[in-house]
Amino acid sequence: MTELEVLTVGRVGVDLYPEQSGVPLAQVSTFAKFLGGTATNVAVAAARLGRRTAVLTKVGPDGFGDFVRDALEGFGVSARYVGTAERLQTPVVFCALEPPADPPLLFYRLPIAPDLTLTDDEIPWDVVDSVPLLWVTGTGVSAEPGRTTQRAMLKRRARRGHTVLDLDYRPMFWPDVETARAEIGWMVDHVNVVVGNRTEVQVAVGTADPDEAADRLLARGVRLAVVKRGAEGVLIATESERWTVPPCPVEVLCGLGAGDGFGGALIHGLLSGWDPHRLASYANAAGALVASRLACADAMPTDAEIEEMLCT
Repeated sequence: MTELEVLTVGRVGVDLYPEQSGVPLAQVSTFAKFLGGTATNVAVAAARLGRRTAVLTKVGPDGFGDFVRDALEGFGVSARYVGTAERLQTPVVFCALEPPADPPLLFYRLPIAPDLTLTDDEIPWDVVDSVPLLWVTGTGVSAEPGRTTQRAMLKRRARRGHTVLDLDYRPMFWPDVETARAEIGWMVDHVNVVVGNRTEVQVAVGTADPDEAADRLLARGVRLAVVKRGAEGVLIATESERWTVPPCPVEVLCGLGAGDGFGGALIHGLLSGWDPHRLASYANAAGALVASRLACADAMPTDAEIEEMLCT
């Protein structure tokens, strides 16, 4: 791979989707297997838009780990920085399809997920220093040793280039909201772009009001705050301006992965130097397209599909 443009750090796994819709997991008889995990999906989404991406993460020494590496390379994402946690298993996530907009997830990541065991000696520090866009997640600081490692990466990065925090708050990964707020809040002070939904910004900065959350993020040194408002669209704010981009109407098949499609498109816009309004509109359309499809990584749209959505 030529010189990387994007390094995402964090969660990876195998998503298992029911092949029977409208029934509880207990009654599902067959599942389809897909690549998943927030940081992974975002890298795939950006690669689908032509960006040179890699994921820094870990898997187990098992067949699912082999599947992750093969799937990444198949999507055009470098698996060079996918390590192996010898005594752990590659995470598996079972996804129910009801309700479609916000399906429940059943995570198998115990006793700890391999992606949370990254240590300093496994980090490509030259890439952290030089890559145009570094993408980290709130989940990445939910446990040690990943927490200390990701903090070290952000300290070293010192807000250079595009240093993006996907708040990615999952309550099942945290002992309580206060702990999550303290750890994710530390990250806010070491990045220059933050993206999350209303629940996630409430955890990070103490308010679910999009404008107030944007104000608090910008006051802490973030230069671009993105608050996803679901059916009410997306707020994107800088110190001087802010816009609310309306939602794209689609029939939601599965809301899983929509935020990751949004993230990959956001990356493409940031690296393209687009103005914030154009950036948010493009990312919003990408997320809507993913929500209208089944699966996550496999559902990421092309540039042509996003542009067509914007023109309708």
